[in-house]
Amino acid sequence: MHETQPPEDERRPRIVVPSRSDDVLRNFTEVLGGPLGTRTAPGVVSPGIFTVERVLIVVTALAALVGILLKGYCRANGWETPTQFYATCYSDFPELFRNRGMAAGMFPILGSGSQFEYPVLIGLIAGVTAWLVPGGDPKTMALAYFDINAVLLAAVAMVTVVVVARMPGRRPWDAAMVAVAPGIVLAGTINWDLWAACLLAMGMYLFARKRLVLAGVLIGLATATKLYPVLVLGAILLLAVRSGRWRPLLATGASAAATWVLVNLPFALMNPSGWAYFFQYSADRGAGYSSAWFAYNLVAGRLGWSGLGAEGVSILSAGFFVLACAGIAAVALTAPRRPRLAQLAFLIVGAFILTSKVYSPQYVVWLIPLLALGRPRWRDFLVWQGIEALHWAAIWMYLGQVTSAGSSQHNLDMPYYVLAVAAHMAAVAYLMARVTWDIYNPAYDPIRRHHLDDPHGGPFADAPDRFRWRIRRRAASPLPSKASPSL
Repeated sequence: MHETQPPEDERRPRIVVPSRSDDVLRNFTEVLGGPLGTRTAPGVVSPGIFTVERVLIVVTALAALVGILLKGYCRANGWETPTQFYATCYSDFPELFRNRGMAAGMFPILGSGSQFEYPVLIGLIAGVTAWLVPGGDPKTMALAYFDINAVLLAAVAMVTVVVVARMPGRRPWDAAMVAVAPGIVLAGTINWDLWAACLLAMGMYLFARKRLVLAGVLIGLATATKLYPVLVLGAILLLAVRSGRWRPLLATGASAAATWVLVNLPFALMNPSGWAYFFQYSADRGAGYSSAWFAYNLVAGRLGWSGLGAEGVSILSAGFFVLACAGIAAVALTAPRRPRLAQLAFLIVGAFILTSKVYSPQYVVWLIPLLALGRPRWRDFLVWQGIEALHWAAIWMYLGQVTSAGSSQHNLDMPYYVLAVAAHMAAVAYLMARVTWDIYNPAYDPIRRHHLDDPHGGPFADAPDRFRWRIRRRAASPLPSKASPSL
């Protein structure tokens, strides 16, 4: 196919059109008249006002609107238990606004006696948006708090989509995965996770542009929002080992660490106990909803086995994550060709989610931009998102049963919820396996099909390998090898 060939004009390279290059989208476009015509030249012929970014922004806005409309029942009737679960419109925003003192004027983390179980930038966002809520009755104030945060998250989603679309390379349309992702539509307004995903995407964009210090600053800010973005430094470490280029790791890691410290230090000095509560809460908590450990405890309770306590869950979660990271490192160092940054980032974050003590439904937001960069295949993406949607519905139906103490005849019983948990974990594991397959077989990698090494790798792009761990070595032949005849 012509879009897989080197561009004819290096100054204005052709972009990859998904309706041509992806079998699933090619079939879907039949109802709209088929794939983009062969007489067009995306990236060379001007699209007029319908640029890729403008189209993606409109699509993202429509998806955000759908996500808010899905919360319509709670917006009209309030976020009350168990009806918020049966109506599948639960959000942490009203819950935290009422129960963490923000409705009474307490600023998260900094307020005296504050117990806010999130990092400092989430606390800052939560507190500032609480200031914007006008006075009134508690129900009206909770609605205003949700609406303010939902609108801000819609803007954050647009920024994320544009950043992913602007990543170096010829595939801006891959950002459509982020724009229309059912996981973001359904779970994007549960919590503030989109802020961290946006900051991380911006950090990876700057890294791809070789602006290492600024990339570290953004990764540090993302880590001060949610802890998982720091895992990207692990991917950079593996690429540094493989290529022998250590400056990108040192510059990015140092600026990320300095930024994280500078952001956290004022909170730690002004209210040490409030700042430390997040770390204490994370260390002491037991198995959380939709994690493998929570599912095991449910099954164990039904069968009469002994369950896992908080300490056991912490040990197993950390141990399995370390083992998973060791396996990812082995993949990175033994593959015939150096993996791409986005591939390693997806694998590490995916391993973290699968082994974590809690697997909240909004964690899908973490993986969507990384998959769009790491393996932009629409078939696997849509199957995964469909399974995540089933899990999203299952957890609310299960929580409806738990909080209402109703009969399983009118609720989702435990075995079906456990199956939904197993399904969405298996879907992520399958995607990780496919990414690993692409690493060992670059011909299947959608990015490297276009004669590119790693458009998101920044200083690692096109770098020669300095180290590769060869597990199997061929036995030396006792006879000298014969030169191949010339052809």
